Amino acid sequence: MSETFLEVQIPHQKLFNGIQFPVVLSPNPKSQTPTSSLSLFTEAIKTEKKFLDSVLHKSGAVLLRGFPVNTASDFNDVVEAFGFEELPYVGGAAPRSNVVGRVFTTNDSPPDQKIPFHHEMAQVTTFPSKLFFFCEVEPGSGGETPIVLSHLVYEKMKEKHPEFVERLEEHGLLYTRVIGEDDDLSSPIGRGWKSTFLTKDKSVAEERAANVGTKLEWLEDSVKTIMGPIPAIKFDKTRQRKIWFNSMVIAYIGWEDARNDPVKAVTFGDGKPLPADIVYDCLNILEEESVAFPWQKGDVLLLDNWAALHARKSFDPPRRILASLCK
Repeated sequence: MSETFLEVQIPHQKLFNGIQFPVVLSPNPKSQTPTSSLSLFTEAIKTEKKFLDSVLHKSGAVLLRGFPVNTASDFNDVVEAFGFEELPYVGGAAPRSNVVGRVFTTNDSPPDQKIPFHHEMAQVTTFPSKLFFFCEVEPGSGGETPIVLSHLVYEKMKEKHPEFVERLEEHGLLYTRVIGEDDDLSSPIGRGWKSTFLTKDKSVAEERAANVGTKLEWLEDSVKTIMGPIPAIKFDKTRQRKIWFNSMVIAYIGWEDARNDPVKAVTFGDGKPLPADIVYDCLNILEEESVAFPWQKGDVLLLDNWAALHARKSFDPPRRILASLCK
């Protein structure tokens, strides 16, 4: 229990084993510790850190709604208050830019494009354990960030496609992506190699790629990145359960632009192609089990990247959702 944070219900939540997903916390009107200003709110986060950590561990996602968070800078203060170490965005595919401090734009690809379900940076060996999202500008319409519990997806896939899951557990997945020199904002995977590896030096890029389990093959005006074979199923030690931890669906369906054919973007770790019908069945499972709530200005969503996958629905502008990645 918390004196400062009150658990509230919103439409769109789902109940799994008696636990809401996500848990929604708002200011407690009876609290002796008000959260009416940003500094009081960040102080409350520090004081109640143990409670907030336990809620996140239990649910996998926590939505903080109704607190005084208005700007990117406010959001940065909230992220800092939680005290998680920052994770640099090295090796990710999405074009995004730094806003302030530890805060970045989310995928800058066009609003009419959906972004399929994925764990953040699951295709590389170094990935965040926690993600923050912040709604600075509410979407005109659409633009939700659906979330889904990873262990449920694993259980459903194992039940429906046991042989496929067995092959995944044995071979893992291999991801291949061709990227240009500079960012291409027309593509959902348009991050150029200079911003992917935060350098203009090819040898530094190779070193940083190797650090996240990626090999580079230089082409005339681009580079082929080969990631893996990397496990597609992981074991979440803190919750003692297997999880569906991969970028299979987003790569197979979404890694498409002038340079990339999504069907070739992801294969079994031994190079053999994935069966399309099973990939699309997995997409159906992800969508059926997911939760998508409409964003409200000031919302802060804390997501455990070990527990949940996320996606993005298409939207009518305006919409500005910011993000921060933590180790």
